[in-house]
Amino acid sequence: MSPRPPIIINRLDAERLQRLIDEASDKDLFVAEALEEELERGEVVDPEEIPEDVVSMNSRIQFTDLTRNRQMIRTLVYPHALATTEDGISVMAPVGAGLIGLRIGDVIDWPLPDGHEVQLRVDAIFWQPEREKQFHR
Repeated sequence: MSPRPPIIINRLDAERLQRLIDEASDKDLFVAEALEEELERGEVVDPEEIPEDVVSMNSRIQFTDLTRNRQMIRTLVYPHALATTEDGISVMAPVGAGLIGLRIGDVIDWPLPDGHEVQLRVDAIFWQPEREKQFHR
């Protein structure tokens, strides 16, 4: 497994994600633990300080699953927003958790609950709340 790229997380996202982790059910425990590790190693900054090329919550991104050679466009959302987000991927889904805080061009080897790994690359960010000055989404 290659070293993970450094990540940057919006302080408000980090607080909300920590609440999700703390409330995770048994079925979400694997993802919650992986996400908590990411929060612990990430640089947490105020929303206004998030660079435009960083995946934050509610960002609409294009990424490639290099393991399966599949490119996707998804919006990274909290679980409760899945029902109302057409192309949503939950941050509590194994792949969604691996995307938070990455920059365009970053590649990460991310563990899956079945013991395999997936290699993900962020290709583009089409929309990011912080870039649009929406600091409290």
